[in-house]
Amino acid sequence: MQTNDHKRTGLIFFPAFDWAISPTHPEREERLLYTRDQIFEEGIMDLPQIAEYAPVLAQIHDIARTHFCVPRVEDQTTEAHLIAAGAAILLANEIISGRLRNGFALVRPPGHHSMRVVHGNRGFCNINNEAIMVDYLRSTHGLKRIAIVDTDVHHGDGTQDIFWHDPDVLFISFHQDGRTIYPGTGFMDELGGPSAFARTINIPLPPGTTDESILYIVDNLILPILDDFKPDFIVNSAGQDNHFTDPLGSMKFTARGYARLTEKLRPDLAVLEGGYAIETALPYVNMGIILALAGLDYSCVVEPDLQDFPENREIADYIKRVVETHLQNWERRHEPLAGSRSIKGNFHQETKRIYYDTDGISESREEKLRLCDNCPGYLTIGTSASHSYGRGSGKAFCISLPFGACPICRSEVENLYEKAKKTGEYRYIYLQDRPADIFLSYDSSRDEEQRSEGNIIGAR
Repeated sequence: MQTNDHKRTGLIFFPAFDWAISPTHPEREERLLYTRDQIFEEGIMDLPQIAEYAPVLAQIHDIARTHFCVPRVEDQTTEAHLIAAGAAILLANEIISGRLRNGFALVRPPGHHSMRVVHGNRGFCNINNEAIMVDYLRSTHGLKRIAIVDTDVHHGDGTQDIFWHDPDVLFISFHQDGRTIYPGTGFMDELGGPSAFARTINIPLPPGTTDESILYIVDNLILPILDDFKPDFIVNSAGQDNHFTDPLGSMKFTARGYARLTEKLRPDLAVLEGGYAIETALPYVNMGIILALAGLDYSCVVEPDLQDFPENREIADYIKRVVETHLQNWERRHEPLAGSRSIKGNFHQETKRIYYDTDGISESREEKLRLCDNCPGYLTIGTSASHSYGRGSGKAFCISLPFGACPICRSEVENLYEKAKKTGEYRYIYLQDRPADIFLSYDSSRDEEQRSEGNIIGAR
């Protein structure tokens, strides 16, 4: 998106005082309080380049456009979740309208571990703020191509899952190697589904990686791919736990490294994800990002105990090989069915097991992607989940009709939905009709269907 140097950078702070996993959990409201104090103390909010906005709530339909929440969106979200997602939507609207140059949603709860299907909280996340905002922009403003660059120390497995089969959303994640940290995913061979090969780019980094290598990746891999992809909108999933003081990561990134990354990436919107060094990192990293977004000097941003971290040569050599491999993968992105693992007839099939670490839930999924020559193809998901103490949430059947769906896929999806309602195999049946912006939810135990369309919600 083109920017205007005379426009301002929009900020939203939402500490979510009424939401916490536990009083001493790393993901708690103090994460943003130190940042807010630091920024006000430094007079950042008084600068003419900065505009602060009050958050608003996302609508239930905004969540249902992206997620299948079992049994309902209301069961998987609190007001804090709706405000965090709503803040990202509000800033995105202001940017698209031309009233803002760019923005930064400093919000919690985070969201990038939340997948398309939601049975509970995993990795501190219930719903995916960035994905909800991206689908809102595509549905409401007609944006075609969007790029998400995830800079959290943990792999953004939820965002990857949501856009795995979507050729129009480019997801790039650099993160600490999944063999050494949660969630244990994000390896180089995770490249997207058969309709979206190489639209997922994962860059697993060895513990101890510094600014030097991460900025090398930005210059030599991320920026060239973005230049080829030509997105209408760039989102930074702005996790800050690559910082050298973070208690959950083992990386050596600095506040000025984050600022320099932001300056190079030039995201339209940054949305806060992780980052748990509440006093020693977040106030400085956030201030550096804000200054970089606003085009201001960030050279004075220096966190306590800042050290010089020379890059290990073995790590640097490894990074160069990763960049070379992914550039080759990117060149192969148009190969037919390059990302396929299991093809049966006209469908690509996968079985998944998902663990919700925060809530102790185990989910089993059977996914099928319709391979279509005329559109990205619709996705079906059969899902069931059980808690560690034995209670299950009921089987559900989810159908997602993609943006740009062809008439053949639409007809098949409508038949699938009606057929699933009659079989009695599933308690909950859902249909996401993204082109029409309609969500249908059927509870077979009550023979009740809910329909939402924009702000219109009803039952029959």
